[in-house]
Amino acid sequence: MILNTGMRTDIPAFYSEWFMNRIREGYVLVRNPYRQDWITRYELDPDVVDCISFCTKNPAPMLKYLDELSHFNQYWFVTITPYGKDIEPNVPPKEKVMQDSITLSKAIGANSIGWRYDPIFVDGTYTIERHISDFEEMCRILSGYTTVCVISFIDLYDKVVRNFPQVRTVSPQERIAIGKAFADIGKRYGITIKACAEGNDLAPYGVDCNGCMTKETFEAAIGCSLNVPKKKSLRSECSCILGTDL
Repeated sequence: MILNTGMRTDIPAFYSEWFMNRIREGYVLVRNPYRQDWITRYELDPDVVDCISFCTKNPAPMLKYLDELSHFNQYWFVTITPYGKDIEPNVPPKEKVMQDSITLSKAIGANSIGWRYDPIFVDGTYTIERHISDFEEMCRILSGYTTVCVISFIDLYDKVVRNFPQVRTVSPQERIAIGKAFADIGKRYGITIKACAEGNDLAPYGVDCNGCMTKETFEAAIGCSLNVPKKKSLRSECSCILGTDL
């Protein structure tokens, strides 16, 4: 079983103590958000859980528990972007998140940590040129501590437009310019660029468009092959093998 902990909320950033209490108890109960009477029990046992998947913008609160978590295989996706407090007021500075990611990588290995650079949007402050410049600097710092960076461009969901009314769609030409530059930079620093739910438009420019949370992702993290049952993806453009969450 692969235990997914990142689609509903950022557990490492906000609920690390709760999560570790569940680890110590050996199980967790999860209520279906659409059917309050549907409750699933997951056994939190290294003999049952093949890998725990974390998605976070701030791994720092969980770092003190790494020794306690070491009995479990882990895969971490850490989101690190160039955006400041003007865009993400509750996220630590990228310099701090990068250093915490390096600490994490040293503990669990570079194959067990992925970097997410998303969502990408373009405006007068965060221009294409700035994205490329900041991305190269971040690659320089993270080189050797991760082997993959997953990118995606902002989707204009109702909530996004409500909270960020000035945002606009990233044009196909802008996507290609960013994707091609990122792929070239990543190649220099040993970091494969993957696109998340962006179709195959960036494949000709060196971006891996085969999915981010794939079977191969977790096999590389845990060092063995997995027999993963087929499932219907939550989104037609998504290749992730994970669909449920704590």
